[in-house]
Amino acid sequence: MTTAPNTLARPTRNPLRTGTLLLATVTTGLTAGVYTDWSNTIMPGLGDVDDRTFVTAFQSLDAAIMNPLFLGVEFTGSLLLIALALALHMRSGQRATLVWLSVALAAYLVSVVITMGVNEPLNQQLRSVTDSTSDADFAAARAMLDEARWTAWNTVRALATLTAFGSLAWSLVIHQRR
Repeated sequence: MTTAPNTLARPTRNPLRTGTLLLATVTTGLTAGVYTDWSNTIMPGLGDVDDRTFVTAFQSLDAAIMNPLFLGVEFTGSLLLIALALALHMRSGQRATLVWLSVALAAYLVSVVITMGVNEPLNQQLRSVTDSTSDADFAAARAMLDEARWTAWNTVRALATLTAFGSLAWSLVIHQRR
């Protein structure tokens, strides 16, 4: 006696969908951690130092973060991986996963807009300061960054990337349940 095929069987796993979603989650979590760290530890710590130390330390930290790992893998890679995960799930029939992936993409895009529209222009202004010698020069350079504005917007982008990370993590849970 033969049995009829089970038409209600679980859909087959797609390793590319799963792997892309996992990588998007990890890289977004790393980016969220960087932004959160800047708002919760680095900027408050720098806020307690004199102008010369602040400018020198901020410029050094800014130069260190401008590296292929952060820019390519975390910052840009996260965006591309979220978009790819969304595209790969379009025909999966996993509507709930699609909703959370869309939330993740939107939230991550908010962080990119903030980075390019607020934080990076302020960073660039401070990068352009190269010949400070007097206390007044360092005070003017520090004022150019506008610490309160930089930190407030960084906190918003930290919350946006944390939202993206949480949405991706939930997407991963939903994806694995199917």
